[in-house]
Amino acid sequence: MIGIFNDCFPPIMDGVSVAVMNYAHWLHRKTGNVCVITTKSPHCQDSQPYPVYRYSSLPIPMRKPYRIGIPQVDWPFNRRMAQTPFGLLHAHCPFSSGTLAMRIAQRQSIPLVATFHSKFRDDFERIIPNQSMVDYMIRRIVRFYEMADEVWIPQPAVEETLREYGYKGPVEVVDNGSDFRMEESPEQFRLLARRRLGLRANEFTFLFVGQHIWEKNIAFLLNALSTLRDIPFRMFFIGTGYAEKEIKQLVEKLGLASRIVFVGSITDRNRLKSYYAAADLFLFPSFYDNAPLVIREAAAMQTPSVLLQGSTSAEIIRHGENGFLSADNTHDFALLIRNLTDHPEQIRQVGLAASQSISRSWSDIMDEVLDRYTHIIHRYHQWK
Repeated sequence: MIGIFNDCFPPIMDGVSVAVMNYAHWLHRKTGNVCVITTKSPHCQDSQPYPVYRYSSLPIPMRKPYRIGIPQVDWPFNRRMAQTPFGLLHAHCPFSSGTLAMRIAQRQSIPLVATFHSKFRDDFERIIPNQSMVDYMIRRIVRFYEMADEVWIPQPAVEETLREYGYKGPVEVVDNGSDFRMEESPEQFRLLARRRLGLRANEFTFLFVGQHIWEKNIAFLLNALSTLRDIPFRMFFIGTGYAEKEIKQLVEKLGLASRIVFVGSITDRNRLKSYYAAADLFLFPSFYDNAPLVIREAAAMQTPSVLLQGSTSAEIIRHGENGFLSADNTHDFALLIRNLTDHPEQIRQVGLAASQSISRSWSDIMDEVLDRYTHIIHRYHQWK
């Protein structure tokens, strides 16, 4: 049995949650021998074809809908884990689920793979005023990855963040994928998606998908858009987060309320796919993210992204070829968008190139993952 561990899982949706969902889906299809271990969520009813084992948790203040797991008090869950013969564990988070995976791996003498997804220091510094405590928590995270049998990162530039935290061990790059594929008639699908959203033919459509938190540079994005009032555009924000109320207040203050639509969280992947298809540009000026799935999802639907030069997310983008890059100031970001709206054919061509160079199917990636798992298990038992 392969165990996939993460602190969140649908209905809590973020990039890591979607990655874990696709790992489990495709590993189940290819091996029929996988389970997910995650926190309990209120009113959650799992209906996946593979087992999902949930342990007790509490809400995290100021980080709705995320939860902190407390598996040590959940005796029925712990009995279940003790009775499950695992062959390999894969932790996508270093907190409660990762610590649990490490403990099970040690008890059962099996290998543990750990993927480093997120810039944790940014999260800690927002909510913890004591820098010494932040440094201590980062050291704890580094220790977790040092104890894993293999550490994976989703793209090469992420290694820099892990090294900055103090990790000195080896890393392996294993890409993320996309579960979206464009329909056989892309233009027809796009027109239908735009019609469903009530978009006019001459109305440029921009999209942001992700947590509604200030770390994503959303204030930067809104301030840039506020200089483009002469352009007929609609902007959709999809997701939730602790800053949602304040973001909406900033939209009102900037006079953008008639242009911006807050959709909320979308768990229906087909519905989300339609938003990507309807958009002309995916706007994502975040320095916070490592290797966001949303850029790959947008690319799969032939929607190019606009990112900031020097961001980790921008590593896979070649300006004017498979996406667009701006300097880190609102004037240049807005000017780039303005220029692109004058050249819709360039947007179309770059979007097509993005779909061919950035987007890779999860099915293909899971073939690579399974091969890696096999080698890790073989190598682990040779060492033992």
